[in-house]
Amino acid sequence: MKTKEDLEHQIAMLTNALESGKAHVVDYENDLAAAKKKLEDINKPELTPLQFDKIQEAVEEGVSNFSFEDQDNYDKEFGMEYDGRVYLESIDLTCSHELVEKIVEEVYKLFTEAECPTEEQE
Repeated sequence: MKTKEDLEHQIAMLTNALESGKAHVVDYENDLAAAKKKLEDINKPELTPLQFDKIQEAVEEGVSNFSFEDQDNYDKEFGMEYDGRVYLESIDLTCSHELVEKIVEEVYKLFTEAECPTEEQE
């Protein structure tokens, strides 16, 4: 029959083993996430930093050519105040730079960046 000290020692040993196991699980999860990312990226075409810049410029050009003033480019929703007044609710795009960043972030997800010894290659 085990004594109280034996059981306390066993509990301490199991607690230490459990904590050690948790640390290994975190390491394995990080390794797994890195491997999944590499697998996801393995078939993506590679682009140089200059090519990434060209994509950003293209997106910026497309956004700058978009007519934000054209009312037909928006879905409109109307609301009504308690006093019977009708008003137009709309989305206000005050900074096209934020729109460009969001689009570029999505485009970057499609590619991996190639290592390039010089920026002159296209």
